[in-house]
Amino acid sequence: MHVHFAKGALAGLGLWAALGAGPAQAQADPDQVVRLFDALELPGIIAVMQREGLDYADQIATDLIPGDPSASWNATIAGIYDIERMEQMALSGMIETLDGAAIEAMLAFYDADLGRTIPQLEVSAREAMLTTEIEDAAKEIAAGAIAEETDRYLLVRDFVEANDLIELNVMGALNANYAFFSGLQAGGALPPGMTDDQILADVWSQEPDIRTNTTEWVYAFLMLAYQPLSAAELQTFTAFSQTPAGQQMNRALFEAFDRMFLDISRALGEAAAEELTTQEL
Repeated sequence: MHVHFAKGALAGLGLWAALGAGPAQAQADPDQVVRLFDALELPGIIAVMQREGLDYADQIATDLIPGDPSASWNATIAGIYDIERMEQMALSGMIETLDGAAIEAMLAFYDADLGRTIPQLEVSAREAMLTTEIEDAAKEIAAGAIAEETDRYLLVRDFVEANDLIELNVMGALNANYAFFSGLQAGGALPPGMTDDQILADVWSQEPDIRTNTTEWVYAFLMLAYQPLSAAELQTFTAFSQTPAGQQMNRALFEAFDRMFLDISRALGEAAAEELTTQEL
């Protein structure tokens, strides 16, 4: 399957900065991974993630930072969301996480007509949902389909469950929030004496809201993206997702992107802490 991170779901399984340190990691064939990276239209998805991230950073500045952000903040945010940096982190992560995976089977699916169509639909839907009115409309349509348990909703639900999309996104968002608070803590912006356990408890208290928002967004996005697909095509895609190659790709993509977003989320926390402490001086 493709990467279906919910909007704002920043996730992490390990510090990206540690990659490349210590013993060399096992890797998949880089040329094959580049082919898959392009076949999945990941540069287009990452470009949308960058725009979402810049909006998220603006929201952080509005919520946390008194007054206007400094030139230093703006420069730091531009660096965190540098598109080439993001692409390289995602690609490098895939080269590692796809080691030993059935990449040929993945390429075979995405080189066929349906496989070429799906990533294009996903990029278009993700771009469209950058517009608040379109996102709200998609959520309203999806909510109605869920309430009525329409045939299309049931097909999309099968796809969501086959790829464990809700759980992966929820855990990713929780990890990202923890990384953000860890960045704030490292920068001295949290109350003195606040412990890791207290941070973790605060993050977990957000789980119900995160689950609700994630579920709402994932179904809105997928129902918008896959609207042009026939029932048979969507069933074919779900069937591929359930193959060993499909499952390997799903997990590898989430792990690779999780690493990227953990790095981003912690860096945002550190940047916010720097801005707050500088303004206090």
